[in-house]
Amino acid sequence: MKKRPELTSFGLHLLAMGQMLCDHICLAFMPDRLWMTCVGRLAFPVFAFLAAEGFARTRSRARYARRLLVFALLSEVPFDLLAAGSPVYPLHQNVLWTFLAALGCMQLLEWAKADPRPAARFALSAGAVLGGYLAGTALMADYFGPGVWTVLAFYFFRGGGWRQRLGQLACLLLLNGWLLGGASLTAPAGSLTLVIPIQAFAVLALPFIWLYRGRQGPHGRAVRRLFYGFYPAHLLVLAGSRWLFCFR
Repeated sequence: MKKRPELTSFGLHLLAMGQMLCDHICLAFMPDRLWMTCVGRLAFPVFAFLAAEGFARTRSRARYARRLLVFALLSEVPFDLLAAGSPVYPLHQNVLWTFLAALGCMQLLEWAKADPRPAARFALSAGAVLGGYLAGTALMADYFGPGVWTVLAFYFFRGGGWRQRLGQLACLLLLNGWLLGGASLTAPAGSLTLVIPIQAFAVLALPFIWLYRGRQGPHGRAVRRLFYGFYPAHLLVLAGSRWLFCFR
């Protein structure tokens, strides 16, 4: 029997890291290369999927939250240096704060599931979903409220069935094609002109995500440190390289 193509969690991490690096190289040195920005749009949905999957599979959600908090703090100055050219920029926070807010929402939703009272379940669930959007926006974390909802989309539609995949597709189209907005590409189509939001390219991450079949691949403390440490390290290297390039 022919083996179906598959991506492990390890492979998805490497893929998303490469896409993110492409996006950030574009931000640092080649902002006019739109193709690099389009490639970079695929990174966040993959990381959002991995965050939801990690929440479901972790042995300790408290340790998971602590790791996110530690690396969110470590990443803030490198992120500000690359995004704004300043070590302190309060108007935009790094993406790990988005994942931390989403983690809190998913925990509230788990508590809501366990509550035997229907009214309490509804109130707590609605509060978690709405509160997550408001938290992501108020924190001014990367991708803002829609970023938190992207993680929740993979939480609500977890699984490999066609219904789950259809739900993921609908959510990503809504979040990236409408709520996040941003710059657009135009393309002629006969007598019409198509307007495609650049952020909508994020939907192309789904075929890669759908190749995941629950296998971790290489894992352990060293791999985990590599994945978490890559984020602040590459931000710092790119910000430092840009500074050297501009002022040499």
